[in-house]
Amino acid sequence: MDFEADPSFDQSQFMDKNAEATGFNPGLIVLLVVGGLLITFLVGNYVLYMYAQKTLPPRKKKPVSKKKLKREKLKQGVAVPGE
Repeated sequence: MDFEADPSFDQSQFMDKNAEATGFNPGLIVLLVVGGLLITFLVGNYVLYMYAQKTLPPRKKKPVSKKKLKREKLKQGVAVPGE
């Protein structure tokens, strides 16, 4: 049987098997966009962190309660005035 003469046989389904793919792979585009956004986010955070370290004043420490101060002085063996 001659397949070339058969009208029900569609050769177009076998045409592009050996042809080189044209255009970009959509999965690659998504991967590049997501990767680019992630890298931009991380670099931006690092830049903001470095900027904040230079410009913001150091954080104030919480005041130590008098009770804790007495306890620390007793541990060191220093007599607390008034006791």
